[in-house]
Amino acid sequence: MPNRPAIIRLASAAETAQSPAPHMVPPPFLNNTGQRGVFVLPLNMPAAPGEKNLNKYDDFTFDAASWTITAHEARPGHELQFDKMVEEGVSQARSLYAFNSTNAEGWGLYSEYLMRPYMPLEGKLISLDYLLLRAARAFLDPELQAGSITQEQALAVLTQDVVQSTAFAQQEVERYTIRAPGQANSYFYGYTKMLALRQVTEQALGTQFNALRFHDFILSQGLLSPMLIREAVMKLFIPGEQKK
Repeated sequence: MPNRPAIIRLASAAETAQSPAPHMVPPPFLNNTGQRGVFVLPLNMPAAPGEKNLNKYDDFTFDAASWTITAHEARPGHELQFDKMVEEGVSQARSLYAFNSTNAEGWGLYSEYLMRPYMPLEGKLISLDYLLLRAARAFLDPELQAGSITQEQALAVLTQDVVQSTAFAQQEVERYTIRAPGQANSYFYGYTKMLALRQVTEQALGTQFNALRFHDFILSQGLLSPMLIREAVMKLFIPGEQKK
């Protein structure tokens, strides 16, 4: 872990209105002059006069949620992931063409998995619920694109099975269908690829497997797709560890 604190700040009212969920503002990967990623926390804004509370949600602004959100957005999630890229340098080709949500969000969700055993019980409960949300995204997004389900059916899954607020569920459906089709399912896909790669690596190395060195190697690859990261692990990391 870096020997420095993560940068965390509260969002402005305007930022909260634009993005009501906690998020990481990544640093520039090219021509970086010392900028680092910033973990931005939204405000729990009260409804404006005349505005229905139904339009507001606070699915992330309570103590039990802070464990998983911090693991995902800060450390060992995106803040650590992006800072590693800045420190080691990212080629122009990778910065322009290789960035992908599967890599970034897969690592974020994998980071939640790494930290879950250390969370208090209420933190574990919310963390598992957020994992359920990502699993739901993996099939709701493509099924909406294919016309296999209706928006009303997707809303029912999100509110009744995943237990999210109506306002957040509505925003999720808009995300799948209007704002970013195909992006939300990258979380669970990238996460399962990371778990599978770790399992294969552990099997290949046995007692030689070192989680810290494995994670350092993954992060040092920067902006690569899961397929190329797997290739790097198989050709470089595993043989290198076997020689030690």
